[in-house]
Amino acid sequence: MMHVAIAAQSPCVDRRFWSKGTDSAWWDYAVLQTWDDQQWLQSFPMWKQTFVELCEELAPALQRQSTQFRDPIPVQKRVAVALWKLATTDCYRSVGAQFGVGKSTVGLVVMEVCNAILRVVYPRAVAIRHVPDVIAAFHRMGFPSCAGALDATHVPIACPPRGAGEYANGKGYYSLVLQALVDHRGRFMNTNVGSAGSVHDATVLRRSGVYLLGQAGTLFPRCEVVMGNGVPVPTVVVGDPAYPLLPWLMTPYPEPLDPGKRHFNEALDGCRLVAERAFGRLKARWCCLQNRLDASVANAVRMTVACCALHNVCETKGEGFCLRWSQDSQGTLSRFPQPESAPINVGSSPREARAIRDAICSHMLATQGGVSE
Repeated sequence: MMHVAIAAQSPCVDRRFWSKGTDSAWWDYAVLQTWDDQQWLQSFPMWKQTFVELCEELAPALQRQSTQFRDPIPVQKRVAVALWKLATTDCYRSVGAQFGVGKSTVGLVVMEVCNAILRVVYPRAVAIRHVPDVIAAFHRMGFPSCAGALDATHVPIACPPRGAGEYANGKGYYSLVLQALVDHRGRFMNTNVGSAGSVHDATVLRRSGVYLLGQAGTLFPRCEVVMGNGVPVPTVVVGDPAYPLLPWLMTPYPEPLDPGKRHFNEALDGCRLVAERAFGRLKARWCCLQNRLDASVANAVRMTVACCALHNVCETKGEGFCLRWSQDSQGTLSRFPQPESAPINVGSSPREARAIRDAICSHMLATQGGVSE
């Protein structure tokens, strides 16, 4: 199952001025032997040590045997080719010219590396863990018994050869939906990628493993806290009004709002924003997700999931993040504005879910500043 604190800021170089090589010598000699950490961060985009560790982790899955016809492309170079493609909006031909390999070779290498990341890195990098610490952090942010923020974003893709109408979203471009459950530090705990852009967020949720686990009560270790009026409150996640209110998924109160409900909504929105910021950092670092992915739908899914795993690797290590990346991405992202799914009819919410939301709201009102000691 495919399942925020801002990292240290770093001075940056405008990506438009990355040095462009013309053959393999650029990688073999200039990059490997002379580049410092700042140049690595700007181009791949991670520190060199993180890159080396990633290559070592992927090596068993990527190792190729020499033949009488040619030697295989070294693992480090293949990983570098893939990261360059994922971190830029460059076409395959441009990436090939950068590294002195053919256009078709770039396509093969990118998918080999992405598949290896999915098999090796994703399972250990993207997972629900340290739940008590996550709950405590969201509690400090103002929302008790919360272990994650749920949200979705659209990733632009090229027009699919079949079923194109399903992938056209409300903003008029073709896309895949990336749904993610995010912790307080903006790291993905669970991802679901592949639903067509026309699909409502609530439908994406119901097709996901998060929904199955949440409905079964096994998304998190069982832990209930008795709150207002003696209601047992389970560990929950927060989401926007496009999601249904469920016993394990809290969404905002609809209008009209009294002061208590307004405070509840403000606290929920504050925690939910960590997911929006995580998507922003994901796309700023891995720029291929900003523009139309020039790949088949299946390969676009794999590239997106690989980027999610690499996002967690960088965020967990506290890799440098340049705010200018976010600023530079605004122009591209504005060409592909995010569609908004219509709010769910709250009248159909389960009675148990409404009781849990009311209990959390009452608890927040009864504690100073909305946070109990």
